[in-house]
Amino acid sequence: MDTIAEFTVPEKILLAAHHLEEAGQSPFSAEALIVAAWQQSPRTFGLKGYAELYPDSNKILTSLMGEKGLARRGWLNKVGQKLYALTREGRHVVRRLRHEDTPPPPSETVGMAKEHDKLLQVLYGSTAVRKYQDGRKQELTFADACRFWNITENLQGSVLDARLQVLRSALSDIERTVRNGHAVLSDGRVFSFDDANVLTDLNLYLEDRFARHLTLLRNRTGRN
Repeated sequence: MDTIAEFTVPEKILLAAHHLEEAGQSPFSAEALIVAAWQQSPRTFGLKGYAELYPDSNKILTSLMGEKGLARRGWLNKVGQKLYALTREGRHVVRRLRHEDTPPPPSETVGMAKEHDKLLQVLYGSTAVRKYQDGRKQELTFADACRFWNITENLQGSVLDARLQVLRSALSDIERTVRNGHAVLSDGRVFSFDDANVLTDLNLYLEDRFARHLTLLRNRTGRN
């Protein structure tokens, strides 16, 4: 039986995507989302006549990429070939659906892992973060993005993808750390859940804006 029958089809898919991210899958593949949505709501997303056995992948993929799909609504961001991540807007919708309209106030101080503290110092020193925070997104260059990702054009394709995945995972871990509180970094900066959201959104924005650059880099280094 569906456990969230009161929600619309896009909302059910969004909640399945959020479940994947809570489980540490960020970004997640279209295939993982198909399975997660079907497991969560087999009656909605099951193949006709075999709802309890197989998912109807076409129904979910259409809801992802159609004119009224989650990507077009701004709830999900495509960050690679069949790879997706929740946007800030998507997270806001999830909180509304779960009656968590705003994150809990940062009433307690939580500890930040040393490697994450060091990463945040580097990120906040980057030109990408400064331009993004100053509302100068259109001035961002691929060079800014490369410094934010800590990559160079000499990386092999597999190393490039691994470096991007490490940053995504670290940002997800940092977000979970401050979900119910705030951290005081080694430089005295108070770092909150909203701050973590901003960095995650910036990373998604850069991956989307410079997707063609990354593809060209992968292809060029792949031929070396």
